[in-house]
Amino acid sequence: MSHDILDPAQELRRVGLRVTRPRLAVLGVLAGAPHSSADTVHVRVQEHVGPVSRQAVYDVLHVLTDAGLVRRMLVGNASRYELDTHDNHHHLLCRGCGALTDVPCAVGAAPCLLPSHDHGFEVEVADVLYSGLCPTCRAAGDRGADATTPTTHGG
Repeated sequence: MSHDILDPAQELRRVGLRVTRPRLAVLGVLAGAPHSSADTVHVRVQEHVGPVSRQAVYDVLHVLTDAGLVRRMLVGNASRYELDTHDNHHHLLCRGCGALTDVPCAVGAAPCLLPSHDHGFEVEVADVLYSGLCPTCRAAGDRGADATTPTTHGG
């Protein structure tokens, strides 16, 4: 899956947001490190632009998510973030090491978008999260319980 925004400044303007260094830095971090936690984004943003408060990064993530530029996924009880490329992909989660990997939608344009009963909701997004063990954890015999910390393998 591609996690690029060709021109982040233009995308910010397109959705009516001011172009700021923290916003550009967050978009840049997520382009290079999709599925990051807010704390990971915070550390990497500081590497690019210098001191930025954790709260400022949380605020930027919230604004970018509301604007449709960033997608927030709840994995266990932790949030992970990636650029929202509107490409209808899903995710594989290793419950051993927490690696999160993109997988394309297997059938049709949005196979899970229409529930059998919507209870009056107007459905906008359907998130599919497959869970299991990645090849590295399987080889290690790891049967860990629902890890949410990403690792460098498998994702």
